Amino acid sequence: MTKTIGFVKEQKAGESRVALVPETAQKIIDLGWQVLMEPDAGEAAGFPNDAYPEMTQMAKRRSDVLNGADVVVGVHALDEADLAEMRDDAVVIGMVSPYADQQRFVQAAKQGLTVFSMELIPRTTRAQAMDVLSSQASVAGYKAVLLAATEAPRFFPMLTTAAGTIRPASVLIIGAGVAGLQAMATAKRLGANVTGYDVRPETVEQIKSLGAKFLNLGVEAVGEGGYARALTDEEKQLQQDNLKKHLSSVDVLITTAAVPGRPAPRIITADMVGEMKAGSVIVDLGAEGGGNCEPTEAGQTKMVGGVKVIGPENLSATVPLHASEMYSRNVWNLLSLMNQEGEFVLNWEDDILAGCAVTRDKAVVHPAVKESLEQSTGEAS
Repeated sequence: MTKTIGFVKEQKAGESRVALVPETAQKIIDLGWQVLMEPDAGEAAGFPNDAYPEMTQMAKRRSDVLNGADVVVGVHALDEADLAEMRDDAVVIGMVSPYADQQRFVQAAKQGLTVFSMELIPRTTRAQAMDVLSSQASVAGYKAVLLAATEAPRFFPMLTTAAGTIRPASVLIIGAGVAGLQAMATAKRLGANVTGYDVRPETVEQIKSLGAKFLNLGVEAVGEGGYARALTDEEKQLQQDNLKKHLSSVDVLITTAAVPGRPAPRIITADMVGEMKAGSVIVDLGAEGGGNCEPTEAGQTKMVGGVKVIGPENLSATVPLHASEMYSRNVWNLLSLMNQEGEFVLNWEDDILAGCAVTRDKAVVHPAVKESLEQSTGEAS
């Protein structure tokens, strides 16, 4: 049976990405499925209506997509207003913020919706091509360095001029996940003197392979799923004491430490910021989770003494064309698991599909979401 894959214009403030780009729409059509879109859904990302394949169906209204699609894909999916418009047996794929506003999932289960969270894709080798956290983090890491370079009152590279030699900027990047490593590579390309730090010992060689130096603070913390474990109070103090000594020589600090569903780890105290030299810049990619730096405020740029502290939100959306292409490919690779010789099949024996399903069979099924609901309201199905 032909399935209709629908996507709509993102409603979140500042969101310019789109869930399906023309390349992915064509792949879906080539399978024999249909694509239904809200007019101008891709406009903000650089994909006008006429960029999509001729066989793409253009709906008259947003509600026509939500009512008419068998599968609704989105960037920020499962908005409460959209939820009421969706067909009771629809499939929803997108970044659904599984740890926030969880009553949405209770309602989705009651409606019979099958909801897949792109954030909950298992961190396995087989699932790498669907890993939206990695794809969008790489965009954020790249843009964080450009933001820092724009806001810094100094050049990043060393320059030899008739007026004398300008030394390169000293850039410290905390966190060697995808965002951090991309930031290191970008800062290095811009000519900065780059140092990287992470509590996970396996990242040392990754940092050095990018031409950056590794900052050894004497703390190691290996966790599960590729993330660092929480530090003990003694480890935090040792980390902060040693880091404080290094910060006085740093021109730019970029922090990238984050664990989905948990507050961002607090690494930089206000006292440590006070020790940084005037004209320094901090870009805190953990801002939306409360910040890696104590003075950070999400969505704000402020001066703390002589230091500029920037707490960007949704930084990936500021590079919407390529961020959308990467996200759309993640979605396509997940959709491909649901294709069996042109037929749409949800194979619950597949560990990826089972692992990122939040609701199915009129129940909330993801263990983390279900446990959170039971603890807060006792209303999980």
